[in-house]
Amino acid sequence: MIDIDLFRKSPEIFREEIKKRNMKIDIDKDIEFDAARRKLIAEVDELRALKNENSKRMPKLSGEEREQAISEMKKINERLGIMEKDLLDKNEEFNLRLSNYPNISHESTPVGKDENDNVPISFFGDKREFDFEIKNHIELGKSLDILDDEKGAQLSGARFVYLKNEAVFLEFALINYVLKILYSKGFSPVIPPVLVKERAMYGTGFLPAEKNQYYKIESDELYLVGTAEVPLCSYHADDVLEAESLPMKYCGFSTCFRREAGSYGKDMGGMFRVHQFDKIEMFIFSNPENSWDNYEFLRDTLEEIFKGLKLHYRILNMCTGDIGSPNAKKYDLEAWLPGQGAYRELASCSNDTDYQSRRLNIKYKDSNNNKGFVHTMNSTACAVGRTLIAIYENYQDYKGNIRIPEVLIPYMNGIEIISSKQK
Repeated sequence: MIDIDLFRKSPEIFREEIKKRNMKIDIDKDIEFDAARRKLIAEVDELRALKNENSKRMPKLSGEEREQAISEMKKINERLGIMEKDLLDKNEEFNLRLSNYPNISHESTPVGKDENDNVPISFFGDKREFDFEIKNHIELGKSLDILDDEKGAQLSGARFVYLKNEAVFLEFALINYVLKILYSKGFSPVIPPVLVKERAMYGTGFLPAEKNQYYKIESDELYLVGTAEVPLCSYHADDVLEAESLPMKYCGFSTCFRREAGSYGKDMGGMFRVHQFDKIEMFIFSNPENSWDNYEFLRDTLEEIFKGLKLHYRILNMCTGDIGSPNAKKYDLEAWLPGQGAYRELASCSNDTDYQSRRLNIKYKDSNNNKGFVHTMNSTACAVGRTLIAIYENYQDYKGNIRIPEVLIPYMNGIEIISSKQK
């Protein structure tokens, strides 16, 4: 949610932001609507005050004066009922209008139209050179009997897969490897609910902007989350956090669900863009004063994880036309996938400043009892399926086997190579 006071005092800030993001919002109409709504609020308050005044006078009246006062009170009540209903409708519409506004992007976020305007800012490692014909992750997965997308489709439809055999050990090796790093850096591990109420989806900014991307259980009014960011952020909804306790760092493991609406024809099949996947998410509640330092710590932690896996990747500073409404700034980590001959997103890292905390009413209080909204930020620590793809394709050998990254071997139950001979 945006700062309403700032919206009223400096609408030009939002006008410029909407232009940067290539959005279509009529700010002038919303300003006019807000003015009419506030005028109605004043009229309702005035009428309520008159009603209270007449109520106090009533016991002192008698006879004809009392009958006249009762008649006037009925008229006031009728008029007030109509106006309060009108105000309720206007408040709901105003909140809906404001929910479409984006956060204010950070000054270091590049202005751009779409993904073509994202800016690479750093690289790690080099692309692996192969002296044999390489396979993509689907070919490797099927030949080694660790992936079955055909049975997944037969059971549940397109974009569902079975992970099998050593791939299961590899998934849990990744999870243990990542959790060990995060725990050492002060992140509290959490396994959160993956079914949440609408407020959690709205509060984190996924509704209404991305409504078509998420599954809803209509009979129970619950949503399946597309990231642990949603329940982690909502964990402190309506809380007032002690400033001395900040930053508060959480890491959540969850199965995630997304419709991937509108992505048909844009993916590679297999495990890259599926409806169900596992992920570890990092989340930080920060004092605004330390927000950007904590955000860079989040990015550094993300990079440490992938440097340990020795995967070649690049970091992109995402442009205003390719970040989400809640984001003030966003980095993407894209790993090189030799099977596709392209960089693909494995993780994103976002600072949402006070956008989510305003929606979920999450504040901090300092030693002088001063209060303010916390800043929230999140980053993928490991999108398991996509990371498995990167490992499969970068660690394959000329025999079509997959070697296990060194840092994961301690978690692999003695398995150092995935080979068809092991089946």
